[in-house]
Amino acid sequence: MKLSIIIPCYNEKDTILEVLERVEQVPIDKEIIIVDDGSKDGTREILTRLKEEKPELKIIFHENNRGKGGAIKTGVEHAESDYVIIQDADLEYFPEDYPKLLKPIIEGKAEVVFGSRLLEKTNPKGSIAYYLGRYSINWVVNILFGVHLTDSYTCYKVFPRDLIKNFNIESRGFELEAELTSKTLLSGKKIYEVPIRYKPRSVEEGKKINWKDWFKGALTYLKYRLKGKGSLMNEEKEEKS
Repeated sequence: MKLSIIIPCYNEKDTILEVLERVEQVPIDKEIIIVDDGSKDGTREILTRLKEEKPELKIIFHENNRGKGGAIKTGVEHAESDYVIIQDADLEYFPEDYPKLLKPIIEGKAEVVFGSRLLEKTNPKGSIAYYLGRYSINWVVNILFGVHLTDSYTCYKVFPRDLIKNFNIESRGFELEAELTSKTLLSGKKIYEVPIRYKPRSVEEGKKINWKDWFKGALTYLKYRLKGKGSLMNEEKEEKS
């Protein structure tokens, strides 16, 4: 089984090379897709040099910032492997956990796997605001969809390529996480969660999500819950037309 690793990247010059090195060292069959989303801090120049040095990498540049959703949509369009995972370009997540995420799929226990930061009890909780934000946004999706997820806003989501390609991603910002979770549940796929490690960074260190994104996420969950399965059918028609 081969894994497409999509790395959306915006102004991460201090971490992108270390993230890439750690991803490359994971002993699995993989392709790496980096999407620079209009970086202006020197990240673009780093990736331009890298594209020449490592032609085996797929490095795509957006001329203008399209948000995380736009970057992942581009990455999905270029993915060619059996499964797709999203990897942030910072150092909050641990690529070394990929085998743990793939294990339920390899064993035939799951098709879609989310890495849960809350299930790993050794993880630091970060600030109270971010902890409560994660907890309460999970409450929203669980109430609306009748599920029992612990971490719907995790970066580490593993999808069959054909499934995520059919999602026709609409979101630009962090509400993408709510869109991907909603569309997975509406498609009838169960989400299997496994514990993952997590090292939160502060706003001063470059963390971009904020309280406004909580409201965007909650409204996104509500939107897709109200649209129901009909929204997926409409998107499939758009793909075929």
